[in-house]
Amino acid sequence: MDRTDRASRLIAAPPATVYGALLDRESLEVWLPPDGMRGRIERWDPRTGGGFRMVLTYLDPTDSPGKTSDATDVVDVGFAELVPPERVVQRAVFEAEDPSYAGTMTMTWHLTAVGEGTEVAVTATDVPPGINQAVHEAGIASSLANLASYVEEAG
Repeated sequence: MDRTDRASRLIAAPPATVYGALLDRESLEVWLPPDGMRGRIERWDPRTGGGFRMVLTYLDPTDSPGKTSDATDVVDVGFAELVPPERVVQRAVFEAEDPSYAGTMTMTWHLTAVGEGTEVAVTATDVPPGINQAVHEAGIASSLANLASYVEEAG
């Protein structure tokens, strides 16, 4: 598993605001699920070595069966590194019987101040082969668009 998926977006909010949204339970439930999904966090421990468990539910699972069940993706995420307000490194493991979704994917969120905003670059490494690259990158881009809307409207 040496595949890397990427997406980035310029967000009209300072790095500290964006970083805060990456480590706030209620915020994550709102913006992290990509279009077509909703999310619920079952466990929350926002510190290095901590993490969270998120249940993502497809609003219409007809064309996108879930990894965990027909309608859900369940992912356990650990916080490997927290560097405010510059970087969040997560280790994600999907709950799935299909071995093509097995393994630990690392998601690195880099925040760089650009003028009055923040360039958010997401790099996913060791992406399980069962995850379609184009769909995954579109999902990350969708989450980034949701993040932008969330923090820009709050600001």
